[in-house]
Amino acid sequence: MDRFADTLPAFLTGTDLAALVIFLVCSLALTRIIEHPSPQRPSTVQLMAEYRLQWMQEIPKRETRVVDASLLGSLRNGAAFFASGAIVAIGGIFAALGQAERIVNVASDITTEIELRSEVWELKLLFLLLLAVNAFLRFVWSHRLFGYCSVLVGAMPEDGDVEKTRIAVERAASINVSAERSFNRGIRGLYFAIAALAWLFGPVALIVATLATAAMIYRREFLSDSRKALLVGRKP
Repeated sequence: MDRFADTLPAFLTGTDLAALVIFLVCSLALTRIIEHPSPQRPSTVQLMAEYRLQWMQEIPKRETRVVDASLLGSLRNGAAFFASGAIVAIGGIFAALGQAERIVNVASDITTEIELRSEVWELKLLFLLLLAVNAFLRFVWSHRLFGYCSVLVGAMPEDGDVEKTRIAVERAASINVSAERSFNRGIRGLYFAIAALAWLFGPVALIVATLATAAMIYRREFLSDSRKALLVGRKP
């Protein structure tokens, strides 16, 4: 452990470590606040989860479920689109890792303000890679869960059995909300991955980008006009 502590400063400064701590605390705390808000002040994600439950409750009342199948297909396509984008980002980061020394040489001709050791750049790019892979896995799992939900919607009974219908609705709604949760975590992961790009310009830039990203996400979840619209007519 002491040996690791002695070699760590060669790659990360104290400011770098502080920036990383702020980054991780902000991302994890936001997830907690958004997914487990106060009942008196629900987040946009929580409100949408309630509407997803209402959606599943309405399905057995319809004679045809073409619209529901189309909506689920659209949600799956959205998850697939972002998963494809994450794959492109992962490929780009791998390419940058293979050209780290060349990037450092080009950067050294432009400025002396940025850390120019190739090992440091590789470490930061690996961190970006980790964030991109995490987002990709979230989107893939969301895509699969929306597929599960499609099957459960198709399996909803039409014989009018109240208890069987209630169980089927709760099952489909639970999977639908889980898919939404995974998708939203992937989106937030991409937001913070974009913020992490600022680390290439130094730890102070990472701190500023992290706080700005956290503030933007918080505003969209608790202070946005879209949230106000979702609250219209909602029973407390």
